[in-house]
Order: sequence, then structure tokens, then C-alpha cells
Amino acid sequence: MKNWRKSSYSSGNGGNCVETASDGRKIAVRDTKNDGNGPVLSFSPDAWTAFTNALKKLRSIKRAGRL
Repeated sequence: MKNWRKSSYSSGNGGNCVETASDGRKIAVRDTKNDGNGPVLSFSPDAWTAFTNALKKLRSIKRAGRL
């Protein structure tokens, strides 16, 4: 997988960093603690969209004080 992108929500001090990459058929996710040599999770584009939409909904609920 090429062109890994670090999450804008990752901390800048080297901890809690998540990167994603896509080849059009799957979305890959990894933790950067192992310099890119650790395990990689793979998701279909539909599964990744459902996951990120659920996170956005949760964030909205938390901001509204309903959680």
C-alpha cells in the first residue's frame, strides 16, 4: 500500500497516531508506533464509510450532550 495519510486527529508527539491508505478496492489502517511494520487492518469502502459515519454521528451526539 502506498500513500499513507496520518489522521488529522492524531497527536503530534508520536503517540496515538493512525494512518490510512486506499488502493480503490480496500481501505487499510495502521498504527504508526512500529514505523509502518505493524499489523494492518483492511476494510471494504462500504464498511469504512459506515464506520466513519458512525463516528461522526457519535461525535454529534456527544457535542449535544446526549451521551
